This record gives sequence, structure tokens and C-alpha cells, in this order.
Amino acid sequence: MTTAAPTRYASLLGLGFGDCGKGLFTDHLCGAWQAHTVVRFNGGAQAGHNVVLADGRHHTFSQFGAGSFHAGVATVLASPVVVHPTALRVEEEALRRVGVADAFARLLIDARCRVTTPFHQAAGRLREWARGAAAHGTCGVGVGETVRQALAAPDDALRYGDLMHRAQALDKLQASRTALRREFADMAPAHPEAAEELTLLGDASLAERWLDAAAPCVRLSPPASADAIGARLAHPGTVLFEGAQGVLLDEWRGFHPHTTWSTISTSAVEAVLHDAGIDAPVQHLGVLRSYLTRHGPGPLPTHDRALDARFAEPHNADEGWQGAFRRGHPDAVLLHHALAAVGPLDGLVVSHLDAVEGAGLRWCTGYRTAGGNHVASLPFSKEPDLDHQHALTRLLQGAQPLYESHPVATAQAWVERVEALGGLPVRFGAFGPTRGTVRAREHIGGPA
Repeated sequence: MTTAAPTRYASLLGLGFGDCGKGLFTDHLCGAWQAHTVVRFNGGAQAGHNVVLADGRHHTFSQFGAGSFHAGVATVLASPVVVHPTALRVEEEALRRVGVADAFARLLIDARCRVTTPFHQAAGRLREWARGAAAHGTCGVGVGETVRQALAAPDDALRYGDLMHRAQALDKLQASRTALRREFADMAPAHPEAAEELTLLGDASLAERWLDAAAPCVRLSPPASADAIGARLAHPGTVLFEGAQGVLLDEWRGFHPHTTWSTISTSAVEAVLHDAGIDAPVQHLGVLRSYLTRHGPGPLPTHDRALDARFAEPHNADEGWQGAFRRGHPDAVLLHHALAAVGPLDGLVVSHLDAVEGAGLRWCTGYRTAGGNHVASLPFSKEPDLDHQHALTRLLQGAQPLYESHPVATAQAWVERVEALGGLPVRFGAFGPTRGTVRAREHIGGPA
């Protein structure tokens, strides 16, 4: 008699402002741990997780799980993920071009997921343009606007399951368009392209056309019930939870207002399992890059233009909605804040360790504030408090970093320093963009 292997659950949670290597480690662990499912549990189509294969193929995963290059690995988009059906079609076509021909066949979308529409995308862009110099930062795909409107009117929010019922979906689409059009009726175009977005909100025929464009996605990946999602997650083997964004952008714990409408935490992962009726331990891993990065506006105290010039970024351009891609030295203050915010972790994984040697990276151990005070840690609010987070934003915007006297000389030294600072073991480190460059802790500092 044979006994089925138990199900193993693990998560990858970004500890920075995003772009830390979640795609790389999802791809690696799907192979190393023979995962059968990757679960997206937060965010939406604004994610951009890069996976590069040894043969040169590359894809930036937005909604499909970053384990999709492994045959048979399924993607689950679990509620509260925000789904963008037409963008899923575009991404599926891109995956076909790099050899993944069955992405839709391996995709399960929770019927309760909120849906991004062209009206949300237009409204999000208009709102960001209206902020002018006080822009919050956005990817321009409408995720935040989708969440904002759903929170304001939960019963009117378009859900993925609604797309099976055309008349119901059309009613919700038109109600959303009308409400947003009314909200922006008196807006003077603040950008040359704003008039186009305002015209879109006034187009009564667009809802029908968008439903037609979304229909192939719904046909190929019909809405999945909570029971179907639960059955998939209970399947013996490994299930990986792939976090989107990073905890320093968390809607409640990030530095308001330069945040995302998404929760990045161990509790967010466990809530999906609890919703599926699963009570099981999860191995939570925090993901770091050897140096800090930030795409778009918001505080980055250790930003260094010399690092901008030194470190190439082939998959993150300065152009587009997100704005400039900045690099900064590793920051112990932000690391401690991230660890406090994300929840209990079982270890760390680190990307870009090949960048350490000779780069002159120095650990920031504190700040000098505009008032001349020394700050070694950020005050942490036990309860979510946006006013508190906004005060931290102001502090960081005027902070001058204080660095250790000597740069980090080797990857081994970097790993030892982060383990001492965070009190957590580094489980894996990556020395390049592909899964083959990932080394277990015992091989960092030695031969691969």
C-alpha cells in the first residue's frame, strides 16, 4: 500500500519595493521542490516577475505564475487577486511565442476575483495625471482603481464569475463607466493624452466590445468555485505562493501614499488557505535583492546615482507609467521595518549576489533627519494607520543615510551581514538571472 505524499506549502514574499527576484525564485523552486501549483494571492496585472531561461528565452510574468515554464505547473489566481482578462490574453500569446502553449489550460481563476476593465484603467491614469508633481506612482493598468471602486460599492463590483452572465456583466460595466465619467466630468485635461481617456469613459459602446474581447479568456479558463480552488491546493505535492510587489509598498505598511492597493504578508497567504478550508503550516521566505531598487516616486534614502550607472537593468526601463528605476545601497532600517510588517518568516532568499563584489555596496545602519536627529529604526504601529505611515514617508524623504565604514567585499560577507541583521538564515542565493545560478546557503562563497 502506498501513501500519498503530504502537501507542502511555501511562500515568496518581497521585502523591498518590488523587483527583488520573486519570479526567479518561483521558477527555481518549482523545479527544485517539484511544485504542481503556483498561487497568486495579491495584486493584479501590475506585477512584473522576470524569468530568464538558460537558452535565452525570457518572459515577464504579470498574471500567470512564474513557474509556467515547468510543464504541468498550474497557476491559481485566488481571491483577492484583481484579474485583467484582456491582459491575460495578451500574456498568453506572449507565452506561446516562448514555447508555453497551454497556459490557459493550466489556469484556475477564482470566480470571486475582482475584474479590471478599460474604465478602471482610464480612471487610474486620469487620477494620477491630476496629481501632477504630487503623483503617487502607478503602473497605469487600473488595479488600484478597481480596488477603490469595489471597496466603495462592493455589491456593484464586477467579479470574474459575472463574466459568465453577459447581461449582468454589461449592467455592472455600464454602471462603473457612468460613475467614473461623472467623477471626472469637470476635469480639465492635465496631460496631452487625458482627453483620450476621458473620451473612453464616455464611450457607451465600449462595454460590449470589451466583453467580446474578454470572452476567449472566460471560455478557456472558466470561473473556478471555491471548492475547485481548495481541491487544487490540497493536492499532494508542493504549492508555492508567489507574492506580488514588496512589503515596503504594502497598502497599510508601505510609505503612504506611494503604495499599492495590495497586502503583502504571511497572513495574506494563510487567509487563502483558510478560505479553502486548509489548516497547514506554510514555509514563508522573504525575498531580497543585494541592493535596493525602487520604480517610480517615493522615498529611497540610499539612492545612489553611481549605482544607477553601474547596475544594468535589462527588464525595467525608466520610460512608461512607473517612471525612473532607481538603485540604492542595502538598508538595515528598511529591512527591519519590512520584517516587522511582513509577519514571521522561516528564512530569506537573495538575488543579484553576483553584483556585490567590487560594487562598493555599503550597509546603511541609520539616518540623520532634517532636524539633525539620529534614527536607527522606524517606529512601528501595531494597528494599520495611514497617518502614521505618511509621517514615516516625510521622515524618509528628508533622511540622510549613515553607512558602515567599509563596503561589503563578497557575497559571503553580504549574506553573513543580512543574517546577523535579520536573525534569519539565507536559504538560497542567486548569482545571475537564471535558475541555474541559484545556490543553496552552504555553497554561497564557494564553488557552485
